[in-house]
Amino acid sequence: MHKQYQILSSCEFGERVAEEEADALSEYFVETENWKNVFSGKVDIVYGPKGAGKSALYSLLVYRTDELFDRGTILVAGENPRGTPAFQNLSITPPESEEVFVGLWKLYLLTLLNNAFSEYGIAGKDVEKLRGFLEQEGLADVNRTLSTYVQSALDYVRSFFSREVDALEAGLTFDAVSQLPNGVSGKITFREPGQRQRERGFVSVDELFGAANAALATSGFDFWILLDRLDVAFAENSELEKNALRALFRAYLDLLAFDRVQLKVFLRTDIWNRIIEEGFREASHITRHVTISWNDTSVMNLIVRRFLRNKAILTGYEIDPDQALKSAEELEAIFYRVCPKQVDVGEKSPKTFKWLLSRTSDATGIYSPREIIHFLNALKSEQLKRFENGIDPPVDEQLFERATFKDALPEVSTVRLEQTLYAEYPEKKKYIEALRESKTDQSSESLAIIWGVDLSEAQRIAEELVAAGFFEKRRDATSFRYWIPFLYRDSLKLSQGAAD
Repeated sequence: MHKQYQILSSCEFGERVAEEEADALSEYFVETENWKNVFSGKVDIVYGPKGAGKSALYSLLVYRTDELFDRGTILVAGENPRGTPAFQNLSITPPESEEVFVGLWKLYLLTLLNNAFSEYGIAGKDVEKLRGFLEQEGLADVNRTLSTYVQSALDYVRSFFSREVDALEAGLTFDAVSQLPNGVSGKITFREPGQRQRERGFVSVDELFGAANAALATSGFDFWILLDRLDVAFAENSELEKNALRALFRAYLDLLAFDRVQLKVFLRTDIWNRIIEEGFREASHITRHVTISWNDTSVMNLIVRRFLRNKAILTGYEIDPDQALKSAEELEAIFYRVCPKQVDVGEKSPKTFKWLLSRTSDATGIYSPREIIHFLNALKSEQLKRFENGIDPPVDEQLFERATFKDALPEVSTVRLEQTLYAEYPEKKKYIEALRESKTDQSSESLAIIWGVDLSEAQRIAEELVAAGFFEKRRDATSFRYWIPFLYRDSLKLSQGAAD
């Protein structure tokens, strides 16, 4: 086989899902300003569209656990990075109110603190206070799964609030200050106990956070709790998802009073928008956040770094990686040594890099590293097929032919449609499938005919598909039209042009 085949057959461009390449990720990750702010502790909340790289930041933090510990930060994952989410069972018996949910979050986080104190040998009177109350309520076992901790915390919180209701219905007396029933046996409360309750051994969950914070200050440590995959944990129930995350952010704001304990939340932008669409006054107080975004330069950097991770490319093209990464011009030069200048030849046709971006972006125009990495792997697979079928290699030293770019697109299109769009918006699938083999440019009138609904209903559905990133809304001389991006066209077998 010729040189290009030998080089390409030994190349790996990484996994499109960050959790599947956590170790390798550190080798070609671009340390952006966003990453530096997260790693330094200046940012607590990371927003971004699906596939934008939130889990990459999460995975890199976990990968650098030892480095963080050396500088005085204990890092703990509050959700399983893979497999069944710790909070998934909440969909079966969800908390009855937001107050219960806030209590659940706080008590669960306290159990993680207690575990970390045990694991890292942090001791003292403040640790003993925290552990003593948790042990008293059966919440201090350090050899359990995260999902078990969640369930135990929920059982306790639910029991606490139900006892209040039972006490009220039974006509029991309540403490005038704490508003707690005098007959409550659990000693951890979710409101500040009054003097009589304190004399009987009650303590608030916030006071226990204060003890944990004091223990961390004495030992010289900070404590970070990472929460990712929240979109998976509550995916089956949108109302539960909204309630859970609103409660999480209320708990987050309460915990800002404790400077040694920090929540680090990684959340999809569209989910955050759903949380606040009905009003969320606390949102203005959430200031330590960043939204992941990608531009042409950062995407080019991502692609070329994945090229250069392969020794075969460094050797075959005689590239010095340190020199190559010095400037955007150097990166672009390497890209076009490996790839053709254009996919479609012509003065008005875009260069290959722009072509790639336009084919892997949805109607929002937001670049997604997940689709770009998937495209690189599909591109490699299709080019190797051409080599193995005896088709002449690309011209000059390029690894990829122009035709291969178009051959790689259907796989990316289908996976994005089925595993992202349909998975996130299953109720929209019937409307999207109805457009199969139709035109890429639709009007409200044409959509009404295709969907068999009246004009106002067609417009409502179309607007929802705009929000989902399936339609791009454009204005012509007289009305709005709905344009389907390249990313979905191959899978749906759409033809270019306007519907009559």
